[in-house]
Amino acid sequence: MPRFAANLSMLFTDLPFLDRFAAAAQAGFKGCEMQFPYLEAAEVVGDKAAMAGLKVAAFNAPPGDWAKGERGLAAVPGREDEFKANLELVVKYAEFLDCTNVHIMAGVVPEEQWDEALDTYLKNIAYAADELHAEGLHVLVEAINPVDMPDYFLNRPDDAARVIEELDRPNLHLLYDIYHAQMTQGNLTDFIEGNFEKIRHIQIAGAPGRHEPDQLGEINFRYLFDLLDSSGYDGWIGCEYKPRINTTAGLRWAKEWLQPKES
Repeated sequence: MPRFAANLSMLFTDLPFLDRFAAAAQAGFKGCEMQFPYLEAAEVVGDKAAMAGLKVAAFNAPPGDWAKGERGLAAVPGREDEFKANLELVVKYAEFLDCTNVHIMAGVVPEEQWDEALDTYLKNIAYAADELHAEGLHVLVEAINPVDMPDYFLNRPDDAARVIEELDRPNLHLLYDIYHAQMTQGNLTDFIEGNFEKIRHIQIAGAPGRHEPDQLGEINFRYLFDLLDSSGYDGWIGCEYKPRINTTAGLRWAKEWLQPKES
C-alpha cells in the first residue's frame, strides 16, 4: 500500500502553514513534506507535526533568495561558502522535524556557465553528502523540468542518476518526481525499474498541469503505484501538486488509501 505524504507547501494553502499539519492528519495523511520550513522556528514546526501524528518525510535545504529567482545554490559558482553554511540550518531543522531526508536544489544557472556549474555542483553535493552523513541524514537530488523552472541546472532524471553514480556516496539518493520526469523524458516504468535502488523518495502530480494525480492526465498512477508496491518500495510518496479547486475536494483520487478522521 502506498504511503502518501501531504506536501504542505502546496496543499491546504487556504490555511496558515502551521494549521496545515492538523488538516492533513484530519484528511487521513500519515506523513507530510514541505519545501521550505524556515519562516517558522524549527521546534514549532516539529511540534506541529508531532501533535498531528505526521511523519515528516522530506524537506528542502535553503534555496537562496527565492524572491529574486534563486532556486538552490549547489550548482551556482561563487556561492560555495553560503551553500556550506546553510547545512548547519539543515541539521537543526532535521533534528526538530525528526526527518532524515533533505532535498538539495541545484539552482538556476545560465546555460553558458553550465561547464563551471557542473564542477561546482559535484563538489557541493559531495561535500553535503559527507557532512550530513555524519548526522545520519540522506541527501536527495531531483531533476526539475525546464517548463516549470527555466534554466534549472538539473532537468533530466537520467542526469540525476549519473550524479549519484559518479559521486558514489552511501547517503546520496534520488528524489524521483513523476510529474517532472514525465515532462522531460517520460519512460517512467523503465526508469523506475532501472534505477530503483537509487530512489529514496517519490513525488507525484498529474501531467500536464501539475494537478491531482488522477485519471484526467496522461499518467497511469494506478499502474505506477502497483509497480512500486510489487517492487518493494517502502518510502513515502509526496503529494506535491496544485489542487484544481481546493485540497479537500480534490482528494477523491486518494479515497482508497486515505481514511479521513470523523469530525
